Amino acid sequence: MKRLSIALAAALTTAGAVAAPMGFKDSTMLMADFSPNWRESWVNHALTARDAIGIGGLYMRSDDETRSRTLAEATYTRLAKRWNLEHAQANVWLFAGAGAIRGNDFSGTRFAWAPGLQLDYETTRLYLAGTARLYRAEGLNHDFGSVRAGFSFYEVDYDEVQPWLVVEARRMRGLSEKIEVTPMLRLIHNRYFVELGVNTDKQARANFMYTF
Repeated sequence: MKRLSIALAAALTTAGAVAAPMGFKDSTMLMADFSPNWRESWVNHALTARDAIGIGGLYMRSDDETRSRTLAEATYTRLAKRWNLEHAQANVWLFAGAGAIRGNDFSGTRFAWAPGLQLDYETTRLYLAGTARLYRAEGLNHDFGSVRAGFSFYEVDYDEVQPWLVVEARRMRGLSEKIEVTPMLRLIHNRYFVELGVNTDKQARANFMYTF
């Protein structure tokens, strides 16, 4: 039982490090999310086990392809609370972002701020998460929300790749009136994951993360 408990704790720590928006202390995390109307990439460095700073870029486009936004921001990520349960882990994450946003329907650059919150729960076989971020600038409101649910097909050892099926629903105010739903195949390892899927509008999507 002691050996099983140690193995489970290690597996959850690994899964949390991969599913989380920051890595372990002194690590650097690179992440990207690509689709026709949403392209995001960022990198952050974990100063402590709970705090990370970074930079990122985000491109957003309306469903009719007539309006677009480009945001460059500095970011701060904070692990506000973690519950290490008997066979699971739950987290509360806080985000802060500030930078410059440009658009093709207004001139110049505007100061933007982007606070956010993420709640997640996971075991070695199940993952649930909800994320909200407020993308605000003068005259702009592009608040974003998403929910995710996924399950792994089977358990694996620490150094093996584990396949998951993840479904995400997301929406951004002001640029889209639709809820985008995307089922994705996730391949996850102790330092990286790759996600590939096609949304309900038949648009391809690819995500990846790597922790150094």
